[in-house]
Amino acid sequence: MTTAYLTHYHCDKHHMGDEHPESPMRLAAIQDRLIAGQLLDFLRLVEAKPATLEQIIAAHDMDYVNAIFAKAPKKGSVELEPETLMMPHTLEAATHAAGALVQAVDLVMSGEMNNAFCSVRPPGHHAEHDRAMGFCFFNNIAVGAKHALDKHALSRVAIVDFDVHHGNGTEQIFSGDNRVLYASSYQHPFYPYSDPGDSHDNILHMPLEAGSTGEVFRQMYTERLFPALEAFQPELIMISAGFDAHKADPMGQLRLDDSDYTWVTDQLMAIAGRHCQGRIVSVLEGGYNLDALGRAAYCHIRSLMGM
Repeated sequence: MTTAYLTHYHCDKHHMGDEHPESPMRLAAIQDRLIAGQLLDFLRLVEAKPATLEQIIAAHDMDYVNAIFAKAPKKGSVELEPETLMMPHTLEAATHAAGALVQAVDLVMSGEMNNAFCSVRPPGHHAEHDRAMGFCFFNNIAVGAKHALDKHALSRVAIVDFDVHHGNGTEQIFSGDNRVLYASSYQHPFYPYSDPGDSHDNILHMPLEAGSTGEVFRQMYTERLFPALEAFQPELIMISAGFDAHKADPMGQLRLDDSDYTWVTDQLMAIAGRHCQGRIVSVLEGGYNLDALGRAAYCHIRSLMGM
């Protein structure tokens, strides 16, 4: 397998304070583990380019995007909501994070790469069409999926989100768009405290109770997600790879371990092999215990590499 690893130094510069869990050290934790595990040299390292305004507004309201650009401070900080702060480097980080997804889609759809992992921040899956929230400014995976649909003329894109938090933004952006199957497993009840309701149309909810183990997670995916993906027959699988469902993570109460991330990635790789020539684009979402994040992301990336 040929796997691209997309990142950019601007993503390290976004810094919302020393006590904030969404820390620049998250990307370093992943890269350090890849180096220690001797995987980094076997990845195709790609410097992410910033998304264009056109690419971002494909997923977001134009007035909202213009407001984000206008609010970007040259010094100090601007609070968009509690815990979601714009600093002098935030806009550059956010545009490069979204742009990494566009680039990854192009690399995979062209056949130049089999799959890709975007090691970027700020994360994106809480950002709604016209609202920043939950550490997220632009919905990175939604920007990438819109690019796949509009520029590569795909008609079936599956987005699988295994972050501990429900990806409310991604659901809102794609609800009712039957070109996209959005499937999210998450702790419930939990932030963002949205009522998941029933699965419907192109949305698959897989809520998990606090304390759920990897065994429960695997059963849920085997019984609900994998049959839905087989029926949908995606032309591209995209992954919102949040690693905060790990049992060591302080932000949630699910009990996944490293092996669960290997297992779910292996299963998604097999489905991608059957339906979309192995095409997968994955992006970092959550994961706040640095040691657990590094190990879980390592397992995920190693599986993408077919190792």
